[in-house]
Amino acid sequence: MSELKINPRRKYLRPEKLPHFFCSGCGCGQALNYYMQALEELDMDPRYMIHIAGVGCTARVPVYIKTDMFHGVHGRTLAWATGVKMMQPDTPVVIFAGDGDIASIGGNHLIHAARRNLDVTVVMVNNMNFAMTGGQVAPTTPEKARTMTTPYGSAEPRFDVCALAQAAGATHVERWTTAQPAQCKKAMERALQHKGFSLIEIVSQCPTHFGRYALKTGDPNAVIAWIKEHTYTDAQAKKMSPEELEGKLRCGQYICVEKPIYEGTNELM
Repeated sequence: MSELKINPRRKYLRPEKLPHFFCSGCGCGQALNYYMQALEELDMDPRYMIHIAGVGCTARVPVYIKTDMFHGVHGRTLAWATGVKMMQPDTPVVIFAGDGDIASIGGNHLIHAARRNLDVTVVMVNNMNFAMTGGQVAPTTPEKARTMTTPYGSAEPRFDVCALAQAAGATHVERWTTAQPAQCKKAMERALQHKGFSLIEIVSQCPTHFGRYALKTGDPNAVIAWIKEHTYTDAQAKKMSPEELEGKLRCGQYICVEKPIYEGTNELM
């Protein structure tokens, strides 16, 4: 039996780019795996799609996919995506970006792409720090968490990117964690089929930096356990007090509605 028959998702990957760039225990490889499963389930061929990435660990994901892609300036993924959709509105566009890329230097593009309801899918892997450049504090770093640049703990409140995107006008928003593979895959499938701006946030372990600085561990399993302790679903929330919910991230679907989309003309479609 051929390798493709054993694992058909490998037909979407570039073997010449392997082994991958990610650290041992990093969740970016899991995000790539879930995405490959979603494409397989929907019978979507990435060769007829465009994938866009900026700078950072998550930005490496499209490098391993057989697809046309942009890979370049930090924070400008949604600006490029806007240009692509104006010229090729029927081409599926998927952006892979980290929390620093989307919510920091790219934050302005995020709110306006969501406001316009640009017809793209954003997969944001949230490892709660600027990981590729050494573990600096990010807009998603939990308050009081230690990073390379906040050795005494971060004094800044963090962004809830899902709430931010929803408030800006995104029409499909979900958050899950790397410890929820079935939910991540299904969320990606829903996003790929949605007409409008979709944001899928995947809270991910970073044992190399967030684990090392914030949790004092390089064990990815320990970081995943911490993520489980600091996230909750709606079902779990029913059994938790307001004090127990404080400082934790809600997982689940935030919104999924149909609204006119922006295609670069004077009229919404």
